[in-house]
Amino acid sequence: MLHAVVMAGGSGTRFWPLSRQARPKQFLPLTGGAPLLVETVKRLKGMTTWVVCGKTHAPLVKKLVKSAKVVVEPQARNTAPAIALATAHVMHVDPEATLAVLPSDQHVADVPAFRAALETAAQTAAEGYIVTLGVKPTRPDTGYGYIRVGAPVGAALGVKQFVEKPDLPTAQGYLQSGEYVWNAGMFVFRAPVMMKAFEHHMPELYAAVTELRKTIGTRQYESRLKKLFPQMPATSIDYGVAERAENMAVVPGSFGWSDVGSFNALPEVRHVDSQGNVTEGQVITVDCQGCVVLGSKRLVSVVGMNDLVVVDTDDALLVLPKAKSQDVRKVVEQLKGNKKLNRYL
Repeated sequence: MLHAVVMAGGSGTRFWPLSRQARPKQFLPLTGGAPLLVETVKRLKGMTTWVVCGKTHAPLVKKLVKSAKVVVEPQARNTAPAIALATAHVMHVDPEATLAVLPSDQHVADVPAFRAALETAAQTAAEGYIVTLGVKPTRPDTGYGYIRVGAPVGAALGVKQFVEKPDLPTAQGYLQSGEYVWNAGMFVFRAPVMMKAFEHHMPELYAAVTELRKTIGTRQYESRLKKLFPQMPATSIDYGVAERAENMAVVPGSFGWSDVGSFNALPEVRHVDSQGNVTEGQVITVDCQGCVVLGSKRLVSVVGMNDLVVVDTDDALLVLPKAKSQDVRKVVEQLKGNKKLNRYL
């Protein structure tokens, strides 16, 4: 049986003021339908689903996805400790389990193609590989990490190299070469294989999670979790394991994927009008092209603007060029440093 582990951490910075610390991106209906977390769990129907999240968000997770088992992190320590914690819980009920670790805040348009890729990855994982799902690039995007693929490994491909976000000329070269896929942050592996990888590449983490596993299901678990989890290095699974392991494989796929990384990405996942605008709420656009205008209770009118983002909520207004969408983080940083304004976080 495939156990799906959905990573639902997040601090609510990229979609402020829609997202806040108490309601980050994965809890927002950014595609115009259900919250991203709900959409993620829905396309995993039939699998045993686990959601990893922080204490603050656990009540909301339990409310939104009642069918999932919830694993709570006592603090945020990046993806490697979160995956180790989830793997320990899955192994408690199924020691030989195969896990699919997936972000909670991405969009997939072609669910059958996505599930077929997961099935191929699970078959490859059964042979002892740690498998990542790679997305076949459709443009020279500088916002994603890339994976350079190698020779066939069963139904998958080998991994030659993980590379960081490139500049535009490098991304264009990656696209033209046909040797690279986007790194979507999805992994499929057998639980004992990942534990062995932790033992080899992250011994401090392995020691802590091994000790913690002994207490799962007992009264001692919570106190040991509070002590042992902070001892795990705050490292990403990419850096801690994937970039070091020799048994990596990748399944390239095309399933209408988007990481919905900023307001600039909303036209990829939302309805756009004849002028390329995305609108929500009581909105009027006049002579506008390529704008994202999201209203709430009051009327928002935008005239004569191109490639602009306007987000109006009950207590905050955001206006910026679409090309500067990533700079929303800078607003959040200033709010954190201002005691008078940090109530807007």
